[in-house]
Amino acid sequence: MGQKNIQTQQQTQMQQQVQTLSAQHVMAVRLTEMSLDALQQRVENECLENPWLEKETSPDDQPVSAEAPATQGNESGMDDMMADYRSEDDVPDYLLRANNGESPSERLEYGDTLSFYDQLKSQMAEYDLDEHERLLMEYLIGSLDDNGMLKKSLAQLADELDIYQGVPTDESEMERMLHILWQFDPPGIGARNLQECLLLQIKRDTQNPMQKQMHQVIADSFDDFMHKRWDRIVRRMDLTRSQQERLQRELRKLNPRPGNALGERTGQGSPQVTPDFIVETDGYGNITMMLNQGNIPQLIVSPDALEKLKAYEGKKVSALSQAAQEDLRFTRGYVEQGQMFINALAMRRESMIRTMQTIIKLQEKFFLEGDESLLRPMILKDVSEASGVSISVVSRVCNSKYVQTSYGTYPLRWFFSQKTAQAGGDDVSARKVMAALRQLIQDEDKEHPLSDEKLTQMLAEQGYGIARRTVAKYREMMGLPVARMRK
Repeated sequence: MGQKNIQTQQQTQMQQQVQTLSAQHVMAVRLTEMSLDALQQRVENECLENPWLEKETSPDDQPVSAEAPATQGNESGMDDMMADYRSEDDVPDYLLRANNGESPSERLEYGDTLSFYDQLKSQMAEYDLDEHERLLMEYLIGSLDDNGMLKKSLAQLADELDIYQGVPTDESEMERMLHILWQFDPPGIGARNLQECLLLQIKRDTQNPMQKQMHQVIADSFDDFMHKRWDRIVRRMDLTRSQQERLQRELRKLNPRPGNALGERTGQGSPQVTPDFIVETDGYGNITMMLNQGNIPQLIVSPDALEKLKAYEGKKVSALSQAAQEDLRFTRGYVEQGQMFINALAMRRESMIRTMQTIIKLQEKFFLEGDESLLRPMILKDVSEASGVSISVVSRVCNSKYVQTSYGTYPLRWFFSQKTAQAGGDDVSARKVMAALRQLIQDEDKEHPLSDEKLTQMLAEQGYGIARRTVAKYREMMGLPVARMRK
């Protein structure tokens, strides 16, 4: 009997430890997804709400060698934390709030500081998406223009995901993900044209008594609506003067640029690109990388709080007064929350540095010379395996972060491309083939432009053995018309 009780107690303790680590993992993932501006605000909010969390010194923003180990400073236990960070889990929000001290209203407050794209990505948690679907949705969101509209075709997005991200998909699957995106706020986000945008908003406005008439105008009389030919619309729908005025009033409430609604809440009409990494190359072939920490300070748990907890050591809680017990619970709760937040920030920094160092190592020739054709084939899996960071975390880093180089500022996802052909026995990236294709078209006789079949033959002579349909796909992705349209 006694042995059974001991075993039960041990199992309970182990379960508590896993939950705590998982909550820290989830917090680190959320911090990793944040832009630098949003992270700075998140740190400020945390310091305001936690009385035992203090700012120490300015952040460590010294350059890091691209070859140096990612771990910097005195971060004990980092390997253990990263081991947990490499695994996926699905911790419910209530557990995160319990360990994190966040209420739903507090999380919304943090969300208001997010960029247009971050706000949309934060809504993904409301849907039961697997890892593959999350990658598709993140790419779909990243492809929206500043107005929140989707200008690229779903077929093109599927091709880009396959070529640049190494994520296989097709048009039908992207169509399914788009329909999920249409359920996000604000209504109309992800529409492919203005008519679709307005219809999506009308469909969501189920409490509007004019919903049916509004749908009829936009669905059946859109051209007349756009050219303000209300006389035709009135005759077609047999509207009275008052009905027409009311219908016009309701239609004017629709937003033709739903992305701007998010921009207004964040205080910006379009996302501002702030480099998360700065990579510099000297004349001796040395590459250094700096993680941009902005104005984020170093955080510590207050020594006063640690002294207070130390004073309670060895004392039975039941022997303490009610006020002392409350003080102990209050202090211990905020100390644990503060330490979890500090650890999550360290995990974010660690995963970002490891990811960027790996990209630099795999694409070293580009960082040394700045020649796009020197980019080698690279997919998320390559970076994950080389860095020891899970592929989902690598995806989150590369989908939303930017690097400033001597040759320009690039989104990290720009460095990815699928292996597509072989030239001289070496792996060739799709981007290199596209560069060769672009050059052939630039040099062609404009009176007799090259057909896709001829371009395929000429690429084969250069060692790029790709199919004609692939040539057509690359040409369309670069926005180059067919031969007859290039005369």
